[in-house]
Amino acid sequence: MTPRPSTFSIVAREPEQDAVGVAVQSKFVSVGSVVPFVSADAGAIATQSFANVAYGPDGLDLLREGRSAEEVVSELTDADDEAPSRQVGVVGADGSVAAFTGDDCFDVAGDIQGEHYTVQGNILENEATLDAMAEAFETTDGGLPERLLAALHAGNDAGGDKRGEQSAAMYIAKPEGGYDGGNDRWIDVRVDDHDHPIDELERVFKLYDITLLEREAPEDTRSLSGETAEAVLETLSDLGFYDGTPSGEFDDEAAAALESFRGMNNFENHSLSVLEDAIARGWDDVDGAEAAKQGSSADGDDETSELDGEARLIEAIWRGLSRLDRK
Repeated sequence: MTPRPSTFSIVAREPEQDAVGVAVQSKFVSVGSVVPFVSADAGAIATQSFANVAYGPDGLDLLREGRSAEEVVSELTDADDEAPSRQVGVVGADGSVAAFTGDDCFDVAGDIQGEHYTVQGNILENEATLDAMAEAFETTDGGLPERLLAALHAGNDAGGDKRGEQSAAMYIAKPEGGYDGGNDRWIDVRVDDHDHPIDELERVFKLYDITLLEREAPEDTRSLSGETAEAVLETLSDLGFYDGTPSGEFDDEAAAALESFRGMNNFENHSLSVLEDAIARGWDDVDGAEAAKQGSSADGDDETSELDGEARLIEAIWRGLSRLDRK
């Protein structure tokens, strides 16, 4: 029997950035290679359950030809003898939204549509999974990637995939959003096999965000000083970038250490002053966020130690940059 990606996903559009994307989690290896299909000039499609991967390119072609999401779903499923076993969600770049859940999809299976999005899932623990995803997408602040990740987390926390967790992916396109503006592949991150794939997807996305995505320039920047500067220098020292004695003064030697860290990690998308500002703003937020995450966790074997070293620096940078709009 061909394995089915027991899956929950969200397909969505953000008109302000002209972006469309898919986020998905599944008890299925490398779900990112099967479910999401996205193109800035057409829209986004998630094909799952007894997935027909031809729905992706064929559906995007139909969207480019001017079909609405509803028409695309109808044309794809009407021509497919196995449609009762399929599930598909479509959001067009024109704003149209539609989904289909075949009668033979394994329970619990269903879909929900809202403004600019559709959520769908099969072999779910409960119907609350889809409700939680929809609510999270509608109520979460931030850009499209933050809202997609919030939907995955909410769905998983509400019940998620009945068979468990294995892989996750997030794929978002926007015009000239790719590396150096050469294509529309704005965000493309995948976790192919992991005990906690959504958590890992979020970690990888944050690193991707800092490294590859651009932000608007800040109107003002802060300098590192005091206890925060000393803590940052202790971390840079532990990582081998700083040879001095950590103190509350972030001097030229300290700046050189941060510059070395920036270069080693390919963070040249952000100037040294912007990076210092981000750390100064985000450093103290990391502890609060980790404490809240641990407090809300219902899984006794989850990590309980605080972030440290390079992981904490990266999290602080991401949090400090998050006040700035993405370009």
